[in-house]
Amino acid sequence: MKKIIFPKALKKGAKIAVISPAGAVDATQLEKGIQLIKSKGFETVLGEHLYTKFSNGYNYAGTEQERIKDINWALNDKEIGAIWASRGGYGCQHLVQHLKLKNFIQNPKWYIGYSDNTVIQSYLLKKGFASIHGQTIKTSSFGVTDESYDLIFDILKGKTPKYSLQSHKLNRKGNIEGELVGGNLALIYALLGTKYSFEFKDKILFIEDIGENFYALDRMIMSLELAGVFSKIKGLVVGGMTNMGDEKDNKDYEASFDGFAYKLIAERISKYKFPVVFGFPNGHIKDNRPLLIGGTAKVKIGDKVKIDF
Repeated sequence: MKKIIFPKALKKGAKIAVISPAGAVDATQLEKGIQLIKSKGFETVLGEHLYTKFSNGYNYAGTEQERIKDINWALNDKEIGAIWASRGGYGCQHLVQHLKLKNFIQNPKWYIGYSDNTVIQSYLLKKGFASIHGQTIKTSSFGVTDESYDLIFDILKGKTPKYSLQSHKLNRKGNIEGELVGGNLALIYALLGTKYSFEFKDKILFIEDIGENFYALDRMIMSLELAGVFSKIKGLVVGGMTNMGDEKDNKDYEASFDGFAYKLIAERISKYKFPVVFGFPNGHIKDNRPLLIGGTAKVKIGDKVKIDF
């Protein structure tokens, strides 16, 4: 099994690149997050096209070439200690064929983000590098919990996360240990069958999503089943499922862990015997606690749930 490489802990004053690999952002949306990074003793270096806007059926943060230029700069600049995505949205699939890691390999650095950034994190893991599935910079202006960011800074300083949470009624008990893969379900689904897809054999899979119709959620879960994913994994961790279905008809529309989405997932995986955690606080939710993609997770599921890296 390939040994996963974890970046070194950052020292005070280290430079963190802030880039927009997907959707466009306004400066006002990033002010709080950038200030937070500075308040923790780090220096922010802004990507050339951080605030660029390019409309082509979607408001991207620049053309494909501009976004490719920014991410390759951030990955390979020897002075950059970590990379923090401004947001997700859509656009990371444009970049993945053009990523260069020549200097990154000599100086691995944390890549931080979630949502569409799952694509970049899958790519990095295929190359043997761990990343942080956690809050983007933009979400700092949306009233997310302070702990969501504090825990990321703990990781940057060299501390691995340990979580203890209440058990969910849909959980399936058991103890498992394995490499954590996954992220946003829509992107896991979009990468299936490509050379950029996560590898699933003997892994613990994490999934989360937002804004999907229930039939679309079912289609994605069915695709994972048809691709043999559920026959390969050791366990499943299900995070946020929010703004699902039709807002008019779904009483749980604003909930972090949509009840019907959870029921649908539980039914689809019922024939498999692996342990399952529902209700992990990570995803498009205000309490988004970071996970290490590529980290070895020790998961104990009983009356309480413990997940340590």
